[in-house]
Amino acid sequence: MTNIKNDTFLRAAKGERTEHVPVWYMRQAGRSQAEYRKIKEKYSLFEITHQPELCAYVTRLPVEMYNVDAAILYKDIMTPLPSLGVNVEIKSGIGPVIDNPIRSIKDIEVLGEINPEEDIPYVLDTIKLLTEEQLTVPLIGFAGAPFTLASYMIEGGPSRNYHKTKAFMYSEPEAWFLLMEKLGDMTVTYLKAQINAGASAVQIFDSWVGALSRADYKKYIKPIMTKIFTEMRTENVPLIMHGVGASHLALEWNDLPLDVVGLDWRLPIADARKIGVTKAVQGNLDPAVLIANWESVEERAKEIIDQGIQTPGFIFNLGHGVFPDVNPEMLKRLTSFIHEYSAEKLKQLR
Repeated sequence: MTNIKNDTFLRAAKGERTEHVPVWYMRQAGRSQAEYRKIKEKYSLFEITHQPELCAYVTRLPVEMYNVDAAILYKDIMTPLPSLGVNVEIKSGIGPVIDNPIRSIKDIEVLGEINPEEDIPYVLDTIKLLTEEQLTVPLIGFAGAPFTLASYMIEGGPSRNYHKTKAFMYSEPEAWFLLMEKLGDMTVTYLKAQINAGASAVQIFDSWVGALSRADYKKYIKPIMTKIFTEMRTENVPLIMHGVGASHLALEWNDLPLDVVGLDWRLPIADARKIGVTKAVQGNLDPAVLIANWESVEERAKEIIDQGIQTPGFIFNLGHGVFPDVNPEMLKRLTSFIHEYSAEKLKQLR
């Protein structure tokens, strides 16, 4: 594994004090970068992720451009699903589309298992290339959470309300828990393979779980998330949970055997601490602020840093991903500001 020269992110994730607040941005690799858009003129997302050299370049680019403290592997949350027998296609302007959606327990019983070395060798090769040769910061691996993957598998594609998914969950509990079990096992196998290939931390994205009430989360989702994180603990790497529109679940996540609770912009860090979030936290600038003027960005970044540094274990990030309209220069400037401002503030706290 590469000589990680900057381990600030890893130390913060473990709840340790750091000299400055580490920062990385969700979706830092991709659509906002001119270099990436040029690559996309020639290659689809599928083609990029299947070429380790190219995928490593896309993953590494924001680290070099913005001076962030961690890289996140460039790939899609759908990557492992074909291994199970799910026909998924990423359609431009729509997102993932599945032509064999789940309708009954029979559809779940026939789902296969993932064998990472055989099914996704290109993902593991990309990780090895990055961690053995190219990066001096930690690489974060990731997976989509069972609820979010299940929502695509049941709806057949993106949804605004997840009505079919929720109806299936309520009316077919036996089928639902079997699906959670299968997706949970896949998630553990998939993430462990990423760690064995060289990833220094992993994040689980539950993009759409905010659609559930806290009571439904506890009943239908929390058991599998507990199992996943319990099994991942043996890997001794930081484990991060993130969802969108899921502030009402922050305490449920804090209760899981993980290291870092990711917060979106709806719940201020100070409020998360007040309600009882005790783990390290990651977040949580609204990415929309990045297309405002610098004064607005700086003002909000200061607020977030001032709240975050009150307790050791804080990683600066966005409340959701970078979107195409964001100017890369803004991210570069913001990274420098976070490093400098937080270093000064942390000195005062000592």
